[in-house]
Amino acid sequence: MVSKRDSIVTKGLSIDLFNESVNSVDYLSLTDIAKYRDAESPADLIKNWMRSRSTIEFLGAWEKLHNEHFNNDEYEKLLADTGSNSFLMSPSKWIKTTNSIGITSKSGRYGGTYAQSDIAFEFASWISVEFRLYLIKDYQQLKQKESSQFNVEWDINRTLSKVNYKLHTDAIKDNLIPETLSAKQAGYKYASEADRLNVALFGQTAREWKINNSKKPGNIRDNASIMQLNILANLESMNAELIKQGISEYDRTIKLNTMAKEQTETLLNNAIAQKQLDHLSDIKQ
Repeated sequence: MVSKRDSIVTKGLSIDLFNESVNSVDYLSLTDIAKYRDAESPADLIKNWMRSRSTIEFLGAWEKLHNEHFNNDEYEKLLADTGSNSFLMSPSKWIKTTNSIGITSKSGRYGGTYAQSDIAFEFASWISVEFRLYLIKDYQQLKQKESSQFNVEWDINRTLSKVNYKLHTDAIKDNLIPETLSAKQAGYKYASEADRLNVALFGQTAREWKINNSKKPGNIRDNASIMQLNILANLESMNAELIKQGISEYDRTIKLNTMAKEQTETLLNNAIAQKQLDHLSDIKQ
């Protein structure tokens, strides 16, 4: 699970956020949002918000929709206690008692209380309806920018993959297809080599992917991640060289499978290591 940190500036106030890539959920800093109303004691403001019955009902409803491990029995007990003078609530108590995932706490330089975007907007509305509207607008602009950047990076990698695909098909044409083969027979050879790479990287052929993903537009490569497109480009270059060297189909398959596995593990490990470095940096600062 990799965390990506960013920030939003709304009405001059910087609001930290992070995204857990495992489920692509954004968490915004309630601590930063609270500073719009009370810069000195944002934690106390969050606790006051959480004392409200309407807040507890909202948080419970959100958890029931998104959290299969939500402790509903404990939630009902807390809900019954709301309204009494002795009722106190804090983010840590809510998380521990109900096994919440919508609210979380982080330590280090960017420490504080964070909440999933729906919950953060609800809190912002309690702080200021006007501020909430500005926050939503700025958040949407950030997501549009991220989407645009992702698409550009994906397009670059897809283009690189297509360039290497041309090198790959040229190697097949020059070394594996006899002049006596018909165009249809040659097509089978191209498809066979393409699927050699598909199986090495995706674990299935293009036809198998289409059967399993009939509702998705495009083909198996159109739906690949940026990391997969990088590896695919490398596999196409490698297979082209192996074909030119006259390496057998069996040996090429083994080498390509090994290469795909090693590169996938390396890139994933690098992402995990980067997350750990970010976490250590937060603690030190």
